[in-house]
Amino acid sequence: MNSTTKYKSIINKLKDNNKVNDQVLVLLNNLSLEDIIALKLELSSKMLKNRMYGFDIWRNSRYLVQEAILKFAISATKSKKDAARFLGLEYLTFTRLVKKYDVQEFFDKKSF
Repeated sequence: MNSTTKYKSIINKLKDNNKVNDQVLVLLNNLSLEDIIALKLELSSKMLKNRMYGFDIWRNSRYLVQEAILKFAISATKSKKDAARFLGLEYLTFTRLVKKYDVQEFFDKKSF
């Protein structure tokens, strides 16, 4: 596992994959995190014709948020040790979580 996170950026990754542009980022910046999550859930629900039954959103929300926080910590720090400290985690715990949530692959994977 590469220990540097210096050149990792969620914004750059999503821009490279044509998932966001500067206009979208400006719009997102004007929303609260809660608004963004609720909006994403509503959009997902509409795509499924409001049939999200069986997906335990309440119990799984913790995992979704933790994955997002891990990605942010990696993009906001210069190394994985710094990211672990930033989150208040021991380095071994941090590396275990990065592996569990497959966060490294997010930054390494080339998808278009």
